[in-house]
Amino acid sequence: MTAHQALDPSIKAMPKRKPGKTLALGALGLGALLGAAIWGAHWWSVGRFIESTNDAYLQADSLSVAAKVAGTVSEVYVSDNQSVSVGQPLVRLDVRPYQAAREKSEAAIRAAEADIARGEAELEQQGASIAQVQAQLEGESANEQYAAAQVKRYAPLAKSGAETQERMAELGNALRQASARRAAQAAALNVARRQLHTQRAAIEQARAQLASAQASTRQSRLDEQDTVVYSTLAGRVGSRSVRVGQYLQPGTRLMTIVPLDEVYLTANFKETQIERMHPGQSVAVHIDAWPGVEFKGVVESLSPGTGSQFALLPSNNATGNFTKIVQRVPVRIRLNASADTGIEWMPGLSATVDVDTHRG
Repeated sequence: MTAHQALDPSIKAMPKRKPGKTLALGALGLGALLGAAIWGAHWWSVGRFIESTNDAYLQADSLSVAAKVAGTVSEVYVSDNQSVSVGQPLVRLDVRPYQAAREKSEAAIRAAEADIARGEAELEQQGASIAQVQAQLEGESANEQYAAAQVKRYAPLAKSGAETQERMAELGNALRQASARRAAQAAALNVARRQLHTQRAAIEQARAQLASAQASTRQSRLDEQDTVVYSTLAGRVGSRSVRVGQYLQPGTRLMTIVPLDEVYLTANFKETQIERMHPGQSVAVHIDAWPGVEFKGVVESLSPGTGSQFALLPSNNATGNFTKIVQRVPVRIRLNASADTGIEWMPGLSATVDVDTHRG
């Protein structure tokens, strides 16, 4: 007891600190200091290179299935959310109008082929007619030459009085008639040759009609095949709007095929985060639908422009009052699927992305 305690009994003795408690507080402080040092070292070597964003969503290059031809839906082979494979039939339209069109074009082909055959036969016959007229022309030319020779031979005799003028008149008349017949045969030969060109043109026209009918037949067959709509992508059926009995126009959207095996992630990073970001860097992904599960991925590519540049109505900062807004750059990330998780990714799900910009 001290002198003060002896003089004043109300003053109590100060309790002595226990050595164990002091040791525990020191260890706790040392642990906190060590933890802070470890955290600082980790941040300096790793953490400061991690770029994160929660503006990230799963996406897939979905395929909108549309009708190629017009028609009434007769059958729908798939239901909502059904899995389909490549080449699987989805919808069938009424094929009868296209079958009738094909039969009509096939009949036009037969008619054109008949026209060509008839034209070729007429062309051959016209060739024979031209040869006949040519022979007649040669005969009339010979007659004309003979009549001219007769006139030339009897002309001196008529002048000397050895032959009568009546005889010369007969010979002159025979020459004129022979010339007229030769001219008529020459005109007939010209007409026959022109007819030959006309028949050849008719054959070419029939061949053109044949080609047109053949093209119509091919188009009708394509249309007939297009009445059945097939899937060109493996995936799941979504947003199915087609129903039996519905009349479709070409281009009418029927459904969407979502390739769930080809889902990727698009993360929209701020423009201040992409300085050291490039393809090949590793990514840690946390999808909101599966909390606590970490997926791995790789940066595939960075968009050639910010999201605002590809908007339907891009902003124009050269007009009005200007307010600077941090832009975001879409980054495509390939997810490394894990077969043993049994998780099926779906486009549109939200995620948080951490990109290690130090490695890769």
